[in-house]
Order: sequence, then structure tokens, then C-alpha cells
Amino acid sequence: MAAEKLRDLSQPIDVSLLDATVAAFYGTGSKEERAAADRILQDLQSNPDMWLQVVHILQNTKNLNTKFFALQVLEGVIKYRWNALPIEQRDGMKNYISEVIVQLSSNEASFRLERLYVNKLNVILVQILKHEWPARWRSFIPDLVAAAKTSETICENCMVILKLLSEEVFDFSRGEMTQQKIKELKQSLNSEFQLIHELCLYVLSASQRTELIQATLSTLHAFLSWIPLGYIFESPLLETLLKFFPMPSYRNLTLQCLTEVAALNFGDFYNVQYVKMYNFFMVQLQAILPPTTNIPEAYAHGSSEEQAFIQNLALFFTSFYKSHIRVLEASQENISALLNGLEYLINISYVDDTEVFKVCLDYWNSLVLELFEAHHNLDNPAVTANIMGFQMPLLHGMVDGLGSQILQRRQLYANPMSKLRMLMICRMAKPEEVLIVEDENGNIVRETMKDNDVLVQYKIMRETLIYLSHLDHEDTEKQMLKKLSKQLSGEDWSWNNLNTLCWAIGSISGSMMEEQENRFLVMIIRDLLNLCEITKGKDNKAVIASNIMYVVGQYPRFLRAHWKFLKTVVNKLFEFMHETHPGVQDMACDTFLKIVQKCKRKFVIVQVGESEPFLSELLSGLPTTVTDLEPHQIHTFYESVGHMIQAEPDPQKRDEYLHRLMDLPNHKWAEIIGQARQSVDFLKDQEVIRTVLNILQTNTSVASSLGTYFLSQISLIFLDMLNVYRYAI
Repeated sequence: MAAEKLRDLSQPIDVSLLDATVAAFYGTGSKEERAAADRILQDLQSNPDMWLQVVHILQNTKNLNTKFFALQVLEGVIKYRWNALPIEQRDGMKNYISEVIVQLSSNEASFRLERLYVNKLNVILVQILKHEWPARWRSFIPDLVAAAKTSETICENCMVILKLLSEEVFDFSRGEMTQQKIKELKQSLNSEFQLIHELCLYVLSASQRTELIQATLSTLHAFLSWIPLGYIFESPLLETLLKFFPMPSYRNLTLQCLTEVAALNFGDFYNVQYVKMYNFFMVQLQAILPPTTNIPEAYAHGSSEEQAFIQNLALFFTSFYKSHIRVLEASQENISALLNGLEYLINISYVDDTEVFKVCLDYWNSLVLELFEAHHNLDNPAVTANIMGFQMPLLHGMVDGLGSQILQRRQLYANPMSKLRMLMICRMAKPEEVLIVEDENGNIVRETMKDNDVLVQYKIMRETLIYLSHLDHEDTEKQMLKKLSKQLSGEDWSWNNLNTLCWAIGSISGSMMEEQENRFLVMIIRDLLNLCEITKGKDNKAVIASNIMYVVGQYPRFLRAHWKFLKTVVNKLFEFMHETHPGVQDMACDTFLKIVQKCKRKFVIVQVGESEPFLSELLSGLPTTVTDLEPHQIHTFYESVGHMIQAEPDPQKRDEYLHRLMDLPNHKWAEIIGQARQSVDFLKDQEVIRTVLNILQTNTSVASSLGTYFLSQISLIFLDMLNVYRYAI
């Protein structure tokens, strides 16, 4: 094909032929033509002399894809061979790239039209800078700033180059440059930042051009995490940023800049400036987003810009409070603004967006942990002092004062913490994800998803709610009971509301004194049972039933201490095992297993008012109890009863219980083995194979909970089992 002559690089490349080859590669030709074009382009790219044609190509093509191909070739040379090139070739290339950038960005029309091309040229220039600057291109920053002052579009593009440079040096350089080189570039950027700082301030004070101001704010955002603090706090920069915050076109970029500043923490030197910044910010925020705004609703119906504003607001508040909340607490005149900000953050936490919620939850968890640890360690002044941020050794007289400070701090946050409890109750994540799946044998089995996002979120929320419960048990209890009463009255009834409430109730198990927990749980179960009685509809009753099961399964300490209640709960679970509504039987079997594991000894002793151990009673009614269960549910049930038997200390009774438990599967097993002795082909029937597998799985489940005590059962079936395996093979 004609394109083959492109391989000859001894003369200037035929650019129109290269355009046609690139066009063929991007899909205008047939499949064969595309493949041939791909081979030629790859060969050109790997040719070490190809880069010498780059300027010729860029000057003679109008095709953007061809330009990008040429720049890709150049990028490879810069990355891997730049320092090996002769100095005149390096200088020629960097001057050419700089000139093209200036030429295209000096004209508004060409700058907008060729934006993609200019952006790629900017990237190439920054790649060159990583080799040339500062040692071989000392004048780069002064040259760039001087060029920026000649035209607003050049200035806008200069901001883009500066942002790229900052990102390359501070964010993406690891693995591409030596530590020494990175350090050198950082020092150069720091030492020359004054020129950049002056340029940014000049643009923000003098320009009316939206695109230029946005580019400048975007560049500042990239710089703020590393520039010397004096440029932020000892110049008009913060004041200037706050001036742009109310303007819709710049709101999000300004907020991102302020968040970078908020996240900085270098001791107390700039506390006054931080307080001033926060108070001024809060005044402006209340004008932009009045405190009465329903933020979750506004987010749900907002534009992408408005949603980004809420996300950025969450990041600003959490960044500021993590580093500077103590400064705001320290004086009475800032308390009101602090509490207003926390109110905003609680309202943002109700936004139906996982990422926004994660940002808020992460902060709430750290704040509540800090308050809990100070409260919990009140009797250990050294630990408390450390948490409170005191570095000096404590004198005896200071201890009382410290306790008083902690109590004052708890009092200060009492209202936000109360609202936070309600947030945790309303948004509690699902404790575990259980999927019902079909395995390779056609059996329905449980597959538990471990460490997925929801489970991780549940663990953090549970921890946060436990700390909140320790800080004020009464408020936690009051809010949960109040929310449950609203379910009973129908005022707040919904599946989701009941689920999150019950998951929250289950999550605080063990965080109260036993007597208090008992009283609380009795009221909860009583109300849930009442709710089940008065609620119509099978679906509704199934949801309530699953929540009752979840809650009781979370409080084994209570169940161990109250036999009659434990027996009632287990019998209720047996009832639910006949309920064919999706999920109820699974939940009943899972809860039964969970309760038995925590209370197994209670089932093998004769309780007051009983004539025999509960286990014996259970085994008598076993065929009826499991009659409606699926095979995978029967396996869970048998595993649970295995745990009960394991708790029986008398070996003779243990073997007797095991014999009674395995009576049903053993009877079926004997039947199948008898038929197989008549004809081995009987074992080839699919239904028979499935039954054999189920019986073996039932044995496996019991063995997993009984351990070595399973010996008497395995002895019964072992030889027959070997024969079955032999026939199967």
C-alpha cells in the first residue's frame, strides 16, 4: 500500500499520506486497512528518528488526530531519551512548543477552537519542564508570568500550565522522578511562588473574565496545600477568596480552595485568622443557603453544580472541624457560629448520596470518639489531658478543672449529639448482606458478602452509636422508643424506618448496664409484638417479624438471664420457620443459630417449671418443626441443634440426643443404601443424588458444631458412605 513509503524517514514525511493513514486507523477504512495502518503507525512510533519529523508534521497538518500522534511520539522521547539529545535539539523543541502555545492562546478564537490541542501541548511542555527546569531553564516562571500579563487568554492558559506543573511535582511525580529531583522542583516552585502569588491576586482583583477567574481559582486550589503559609494568611488572599464565595460562577472552586486552607494545621500561629475566616464564611453561607433550607430535598432536585456545592460544603466543614474545632470552642462569641455549622453538617448528613454521607460519617465518628474517650477516662487525668491536647504534666489542682472542662464540652455538644443520635437511627446501614444463591448441585445455599461497602458503613455507624449511647443512655433510649411509638401510631410507619430503627437498636447491645438494658429491651419487644398484632398485610408482618428476630438475636445477655423469654423467642422462631414469605424462614434459621451459639447451655439443663431440658422437647417435635424448611435451612437448623448437644456434659445423654437428632436423615440414608444394594443404578438417579448430598451436608453441619462428639454418628454411616463414593466414581 501507498502508506508503506511513510517508513522512509530519510526525507520529510508525506503529511497528507500520514493524515490518510491516521484516518484509516480511526475507522474510515476496512478492518484490514485499519490493521495495516496500526502496524505502520506503531513502527513509526518505535522508530528513534521519528521524533525529528514532529515539527514538520505539526506545521503541515490540520488533522487533530495526526497532531496527537506526533505529540505522542514526542512524549515518548521526552520521557525516555530527552537528556541524551543534543542541546540544540532540546532547545529547538522547547522553544517551538512554547511558541505554538503562545501563538494559539493569544487569540480568543484559536484558543477556544484548538483547546484540546493546546491542552496536549501544555502537558508536553510540563514534561519538558521536569527535565529542564530549574537548572537549564531558570527564567521559566518569570517568562511565564510576563507572558500572562500580555493577554487574558494567554494568562488563562498560563494558569493551566501552572496547575499541571503543581500536580506533576506534588501529586503524580512519585515513581517517575528521583526524590532529589522532586525536592529540587518543590524548592524552585516555593522560591518562585511570589511571582505566581502576585499574578493570581492581580487577576482576581482586576479581571472580569469568568474563564480566567475560574482557571486562576483552579490553579490556586492545586497550590494551596503546599505553599508557604504567609502567602495565605499574611496577604489579601483569604479575603479575596471569601469575596468570590457568594458568586455562583465561582462558588464551588472557591469552596474547594477554602477547604484546602481549612485542612492545613500548623499549630496555633494563625488561629485568629482561622476564626475570622470561619465567621465570615458562616455569614455568607447563611445568605446563600438559609439555615431553614431542607438540604436533602434541595440536593435531590438540584443541578449538578448545586449538588457539588453541598458535597464541597461537607468537605469544608469536616476539614475545618478536624483541625480547628478547638479554636472555635475556646471563646464564647464563636460558639453560636460553631453550633450553626454543626447544624448544617447534620442536615447535609441526611442527603441521599453515599459519598456525601461517608465524608460526614467519618467526621462524626472521630468527634464522638474524642468526646467518649475524654468522658470515659475522667478517672485517668494523664490520658484525659493527652486527649484534651495538654502536653504539660498535670498538677493535682488542675484535675478538677480538667473534669469540669470535659463536662462543659459535653454540655456544649449535647444538642448536636442528640440530633446525631437521630441521624444514626434514621440512616443505620444494614448489618449484613445475605444473598440466596444456587450452588453447582442445584441447592439453594446462603452466601454471605463480607466487607462490602454496606457492612463497613454499618461497623462505623455502630461504633459511633455505641459511643453516643455511652455519652447519654437516656437520650438514646428516649429517641429509639419515641421513634418506635411513631411506628405504632402509624405516623412514621414504613419498612425502611422500622428496619433502620431495629438495626440501630440491635447495634447498641452491650452498651448499657444490664438492668437498664433489660428494661429497655422488654419495652422494645413489647412494642414490636404489638405492632405485629395491629399491622395488616402479610408483607408488613414479615418485615416486623424479621426485625423482632434481629433484635432478640442481638441481646444474648438478656436471653440468658430470662429463660421464659428465651423459650418464647425460640418457639416464635419455630413458628416463623413455617412462614413461606421470602426471607422469613432464612432469618428465623439464622437467628436460631445465633441465639443457640450464645445461649446453648440454657437448652440442656432442666429449667425451673420444666419437666425436661428444652433440647429433649425440641427433638420430640423435630419432624414438625423442619417440615416446611428448604434443604439449606435444614442444614442451619441441624447445625444449631448440634451446638446445643455439644453443651451437654454427660456423654451418654449427648450420644442419645445425637441419635435422636439424626434419626430422620439416618432413616432416609438406610432406605437409599438398601435400594442401592438391590441395584447400583438406583444411585444414578438425579433426585437420589440430590437427596444423598443433602444427607451428607446435614451430617457435615452437625459435625461442624459437635466436633469430636460426632464420632458415634460418623461410625454408623462411614462404610456405606465410602461405598456410595465408590459407586459414584
